[in-house]
Amino acid sequence: MKPTTRPQNPNFSSGPCAKRPGWNVDALSGALLGRSHRSKPGKAKLGEVLERSRKILGIPDDYRIGIVPASDTGAMEMAMWSLLGPRGVDLLAFESFGAGWVSDATKQLKLDDARIIEADYGNLPDLAQVDFARDVVFTWNGTTSGVRVPDGAWIAADRRGLTICDATSAVFAMDLDWPKLDVVTWSWQKVLGGEAQHGMLVLSPRAVERLTSHTPRWPMPKLFRLTKDGKLNEGVFRGETINTPSMLAVEDAIDALRWAEEIGGLKALIARSEANLAALADWTQSSDWAGFLAHDDRVRSCTSICLKIVDPWFQGLAPEPQAAAVKRIATLLDLEGAAHDIASYRDAPPGLRIWGGATVETSDIEALTPWIDWGYSQVKGTRANAA
Repeated sequence: MKPTTRPQNPNFSSGPCAKRPGWNVDALSGALLGRSHRSKPGKAKLGEVLERSRKILGIPDDYRIGIVPASDTGAMEMAMWSLLGPRGVDLLAFESFGAGWVSDATKQLKLDDARIIEADYGNLPDLAQVDFARDVVFTWNGTTSGVRVPDGAWIAADRRGLTICDATSAVFAMDLDWPKLDVVTWSWQKVLGGEAQHGMLVLSPRAVERLTSHTPRWPMPKLFRLTKDGKLNEGVFRGETINTPSMLAVEDAIDALRWAEEIGGLKALIARSEANLAALADWTQSSDWAGFLAHDDRVRSCTSICLKIVDPWFQGLAPEPQAAAVKRIATLLDLEGAAHDIASYRDAPPGLRIWGGATVETSDIEALTPWIDWGYSQVKGTRANAA
């Protein structure tokens, strides 16, 4: 039977993600529009994003935080182009974005000593293979695979290389081990439910030392330049952005950060996200057709929650019909206003991906699951009858 109750907010996209509960456009009424981002109040707004982020996440006082161009992608590219080269690098890939960093390091930067440590979707690579005498590039959470590293215990405290972490779908939902991380990047449109184009870049003192002592052998685009005449451009880490930011998006980020503080900070954000994962775990336990892409519950993501279809009927289909069936489920739920944008990422195995970050209400996850069951039954019944 078609369910009668829909999620209050049917937005389950993995980016841009759902706005915080209760959000409406009035939250942007304080935006500094028509003013320069270099003005005193403009710098104050940008500085507020930096300081609220530091406070909520518990970023060490001696780490720099900057707002940089081009979302998480821009922040990661800036870090890789600026810092890689002096040492060999281990590149971890267990989903499409990690694979993208591998491609950039090997095909664009053409690093001479790059080791690729990879795993199929749904699994983590063997973390014991990582050599911390080398630089290490990894995603904390696989946005397209639903797999996360369990913690920071596998990272050597006495490492000689730098750890460069893409944390865009982990930060504000998972407990990052900051002393083990030298570079951390994210974007506002993931766990904060913010708008696109703006990236965040966090540098440890070790990363700053590398920046000021190492000159890359390749030309550096202006948007990537964090140093001048061998010295760190400190302005970037005081809200003096390299390019012009959207003050409307800045206001939206401030609103999300204030909401995070009001509900109890990082601990509350993590609890909300874990509750969403738990709700889907309870549902899969009673499902005869759905399971997690990440089979090990110790490394299942609580944000980009990826589901696979374990029904033998579905497994018996060829890849193209599988993909078509999943697309049809997502389309049905979209048309019903029950869920938007829940098909798996294009590079991932056919399945469903449901964002469970802190801006999503657990009650909406619980209201969603009967709709997923209904959508699957409709698609299976239609294809079975056609066959």
